[in-house]
Amino acid sequence: MQFIRPNTNINFVGMRYKAFMLSGAIILLGLITLFARGGLKMGVDFAGGTLIQVKFDKPTNPDQIRNALQGIVSHAFVQQIGAQGDNEYLIRTDAIHEELGSLSNQIEEELSKTYGPGQQVRRVEMVGPKVGKDLRQKAFYAIFYALLFIAIYISGRFEFKWTSSLIMGGVLLVGIYLLEAIGLNAVVLIGGALVVTLVLCWFLQLPYALGALLSLVHDILITVGIFALFDKEFSLEVFAALLTLSGYSLNDTIIVYDRIRENRNKDKKVKFIDMINGAINQTLSRTILTSMTVFFVILCLFLFGGSVIHDFSFAMLIGVVTGSYSSVFVASPILIAYEELKWRKKPKQVAKRAALADNAVQAKRAANEDKAPAKRKAQTEPANPVKRKAQAETATLDKGAAQPEETAPVNSAAQVVEEAPAKRKPPAGGSRPARGAKKPRKATTGQGNTGKKARGQ
Repeated sequence: MQFIRPNTNINFVGMRYKAFMLSGAIILLGLITLFARGGLKMGVDFAGGTLIQVKFDKPTNPDQIRNALQGIVSHAFVQQIGAQGDNEYLIRTDAIHEELGSLSNQIEEELSKTYGPGQQVRRVEMVGPKVGKDLRQKAFYAIFYALLFIAIYISGRFEFKWTSSLIMGGVLLVGIYLLEAIGLNAVVLIGGALVVTLVLCWFLQLPYALGALLSLVHDILITVGIFALFDKEFSLEVFAALLTLSGYSLNDTIIVYDRIRENRNKDKKVKFIDMINGAINQTLSRTILTSMTVFFVILCLFLFGGSVIHDFSFAMLIGVVTGSYSSVFVASPILIAYEELKWRKKPKQVAKRAALADNAVQAKRAANEDKAPAKRKAQTEPANPVKRKAQAETATLDKGAAQPEETAPVNSAAQVVEEAPAKRKPPAGGSRPARGAKKPRKATTGQGNTGKKARGQ
C-alpha cells in the first residue's frame, strides 16, 4: 500500500522552531498546573489507603454516596468513572481496613439501606502508606533506568561508542546507589541523575542518544502535564502506560535515525539538514501507517474497554500522538542543533589553538633572547690558564698532524741518472734466483748530493 508518494518533500526541518515553541508551551502549561495543584493526584497504589469501586442501578451523585457511607468510610473522595449512564463511582479514603471482605459486605449493606438492593461492589483495594511510598520510589527508578539503558543502546547502535556509553552507565549506577544509601530523596536523585546523563551525552559527543533521551523526556512531560490539566488520577496503570509509550516512541525514533545514518553513509556531499529532511520524508509513510493503526486500537480500548483500563488507554492515546510527533519534530532536529553548535564552536577552537601556538613561539623567542647575552659573555671572557694551555697544546698537535711530510732538498744542478741494470748471467749450474727475490741496483751519483743513498735500498 502506497500511502505517501516516494517523491514527497515536506519541509519538516523548516518547521522545527514552531514545533519547539508548541512543545514548550504545552510542557510549561502542564508544569504550572502541576505546581499549582501541589502535584499529581496519586492513586492508592502510590499514596496508600483504600479504594472502592461501586456500580449503582440508578443515577446518583458523589454527595449522596458520601453521606450514605459516612459511618463506614470517613473523609472519602468520590469520583465518577466511565460514561454518564454507567453510574459507576470510585470511593477513595486514606483509612486502612485490614478485613477487605467484611468491608465489602458492610458497604453493600449501607448502600442497600439508602438505594435499595442491587448495588454492586466491584473491587476493594487497600495499600499501606509504606508500600505506596516504596512503589512510588521504584516507579521513579524504573523510568530512569529505562532511559539510561536506552541511551546506552542508542550510543552503541548508531555511534558505535559502546565503551563510552557503558562507562557512563556504570558511573551513574554507582553514583545513584551511593546517594541512595545516604538517604537522598528519590525525586531529587532521579531528576539530578537524568540531567547528568544528558550533560554526559553532550560532552561525550553522543548526539543520537541525546536526541532520543530528550524526545522521551518530552513525551513523558507532555503526558504527565495533560494528566495534571484534566486532574486525572495517576496510578500504576498510568505508570505502565508511560513505560509502554517510551518504548513505542523509541521504536519510531530508531526508524528515522537508521534512515538518517544510511543516507549519511550513502552521499556525504548532501547538506546535513537536507539529508535529515529527506530521511523523515522517506519514513513518513511507515510512521503514519503504524501510528494510525496503534491509535485506532487504543481508541477502541478507551471507548469500550471499561473504567478499569480507562486511564491506561487515555495515557496511551496521548503517548502515541506525542511519540510520532517527537520522532519528526524533536529527535531529528536535535541532531541539526548539535551539528550547528559543533560547527560554531569549531572556529573558536581553531582560533584558540592558533593563539596558543603564537604564545609558544613568542615565549621561545624571548627565552632565546635571554640566553644570547650570556652566550656572548662566555665567548669573550678569558678562559682558565690551565685550560688555555691545554687547548694550545692540543691545537699545536693537530696542526702538526695536518702538515705533509718534508723531503730532503735536491740540488737543481745535479741530475740523477739511473743506469739500467746489467744483464746478469745465470750462475754456474744453470740456476736462477728465486722468484720474489729483490734485484740489487747500483748506486747513482750526483753533484751536491753525495751523501744520499741509492734508491731501492
